[in-house]
Amino acid sequence: MKIAAAQLTCVPADVAANSANAAALAARARGQGAELVVFPEFTLTGYELEPLAADPGLWLADAEDPRLNGLRSAGLAVAVNAALRTDGPLPAIATLVYDAEGAHVTTYAKQHLYQHEQGAFAPGTVDGRFELGGVRFSLGVCFDQHFPELARRAAADGCTVHLASSLYGTGDGIAERATVHPGIAKEHGLYVVLANHVGPAGPWTGCGGAAVWAPDGTLLAEAGADGPDVVTADVPAAA
Repeated sequence: MKIAAAQLTCVPADVAANSANAAALAARARGQGAELVVFPEFTLTGYELEPLAADPGLWLADAEDPRLNGLRSAGLAVAVNAALRTDGPLPAIATLVYDAEGAHVTTYAKQHLYQHEQGAFAPGTVDGRFELGGVRFSLGVCFDQHFPELARRAAADGCTVHLASSLYGTGDGIAERATVHPGIAKEHGLYVVLANHVGPAGPWTGCGGAAVWAPDGTLLAEAGADGPDVVTADVPAAA
């Protein structure tokens, strides 16, 4: 299976614009032969915590929210991250996965909330898993990747590919991006697919570098830091 890692520059708190831009990147990934594309954390709004707290209209209502229709009709599987309404007063930071026909496959809520996300979002309590094309996937969102037990459980559960929807910025984020993910790959024997922001992202500047690493930590594909892009790599189906 060919998998694409995307990076984009979000329009702050503009769900319609970001959904359209993500759909265009999904189309580019499909044109490169990808069967699945992964998007960064807060794909639909950017990392805009104050607007998200002030306007629940920026949250997805559920997995059938029509603002995802463009992405769901892109003709390949997508993993897109957004603020998602929950049964409680706070939204989750959730990755929603859809297959190539646009059917909802699974939703994963970020379990490890970073600093100021705590108290503003509801943490998830269940690991994210799904299967597609003979490949078993696990899901993580940004700070989740800094907790080794998440990937350890994924490998023990038969996953071979870990999808990371993230925001790593310039400065310290550059080194973190380039060490955390190949470390996960090598330690747990997983392909690791990182989607990232590039350019302004709330209080940070995304460093780009969307990438795919092999289970031995080898870099298979990597985007630059110049703007929105997708990169692809092949991963094998289970034997």
